[in-house]
Amino acid sequence: MAGDASGAETYTTDEALSRLGFGRFQALLLGFLGTGWVAEAMEVMLLSFVGPSVKEEWGVSGGAEGLITSVVFAGMLIGACVGGLGSDRYGRRAGFLFTAIVSGVPGFLCAFSPNYATLLALRFVVGLGLGGSHVLPTWFLEFVPAENRGSWIAAFTCFWTLGTILEALLAWAIMPILGWRWLLALSSTPCFTLLIFSSVVPESPRYLCSRGKISEAMLVLERIARMNNRPLPPGTVTSEPKRTGDKYDPSVTTVLLMTEDRPDEDTSTKSNRKNTFQAFWSRDLIRSTLLLWLVHFASYFAYYGLVYLISELSSVRSQPKDSSLYINVLVTSFAEFPGLLLAAILIDRIGRRVTLGGMILLCCAFLAPLATQLREGLSIILLFCARTCVMGAFAVLHVYSPEIYPTSCRNTGVGFASVIGRIGTIVAPLTTTALLENHRQKEVVLVMDLALFIAGVVCTLFPLETKGREIH
Repeated sequence: MAGDASGAETYTTDEALSRLGFGRFQALLLGFLGTGWVAEAMEVMLLSFVGPSVKEEWGVSGGAEGLITSVVFAGMLIGACVGGLGSDRYGRRAGFLFTAIVSGVPGFLCAFSPNYATLLALRFVVGLGLGGSHVLPTWFLEFVPAENRGSWIAAFTCFWTLGTILEALLAWAIMPILGWRWLLALSSTPCFTLLIFSSVVPESPRYLCSRGKISEAMLVLERIARMNNRPLPPGTVTSEPKRTGDKYDPSVTTVLLMTEDRPDEDTSTKSNRKNTFQAFWSRDLIRSTLLLWLVHFASYFAYYGLVYLISELSSVRSQPKDSSLYINVLVTSFAEFPGLLLAAILIDRIGRRVTLGGMILLCCAFLAPLATQLREGLSIILLFCARTCVMGAFAVLHVYSPEIYPTSCRNTGVGFASVIGRIGTIVAPLTTTALLENHRQKEVVLVMDLALFIAGVVCTLFPLETKGREIH
């Protein structure tokens, strides 16, 4: 607790959330925003099932089939920037509405596509919405107490895996009977459900404080206090970090997070945008930003490379009505849960950097033996273990990435990191399929291992450990 210039007591958002704890409010918010994460995962995963059916119905080439996936990723590159900038400029709710509407409405309209070109255009727009989905875990993070923030964000990531499982089950039930159009229509329904209840979720108090809207932030915190049945600290919330004398307390506030612009300095839209980019590219943040980009690229590249590698070694043939395709997606999706659980256990105990680097290097170790010819059973076990580790790394990234940045440029920073990651998603299938078609499994493994090893080493170079720290 601290006092302002008039002597009145003030407290930070983190101090308020620590007093209020993780209660009924956060549990309901987890369910709501987690459902949004499920909806986004379903929209991404349906690409695995729709492509072969579209190819069969319209007689398009294999390259045209792959383009249905590529345009979504291309849209996500742009959407990640737009969604991040919009969330930092207009609020987390605006970012959420962007991703829900822009992915939900065109996703539903895809079911009525009269031709291939229309479907391609609509899937690109869906990608724009999906690109901004990183606002969901960030929005949730800004309501969670610092002491268990890592574990709960890792738990939040489980909703993505749940979405992939639900999509595989839905496709298994719908595709053989009703076809791909019904799958597209039904997969978009969770987005519309979220829009119906979106008005009940409040804006982030951290964002409100960063914009100088202290009274509105107090109303949100008072609502949390009522729902959690716990009292707020005495005084008023402030956006200022805790101080010890004339200095910031390094035990509570991270040096890198003190680059946030003050609300009084934002006199126009132009200055807001300028201050956001000044913070994002500041001398304190630039090192973490560049390192984060490298880790994002390697993680996305390895994840999607693994998906293609598992499919190849399992000898799965992507026939529209072949149940083995759905079984393969289900089994490999379940392999992600141990990684998420391990990340949730370790992240608030041994820290973000060690957990992230350890998961990445473990994935590298499990992949290495696949450079040689192994029995199919052993190969699948190693691939599943590798996917477990890379998913655990993703869980840590969803925690660590937004913690690095101040509220004023948090979604912008995470959005740009996501853009670099999406480049990895585009490069992975191109590299993996091209090499596997020429029976170069060894080269595929070596390329993935090299990317993972560099990323694992990079994790030791991050200047900031955010475990238990306040974010501002």
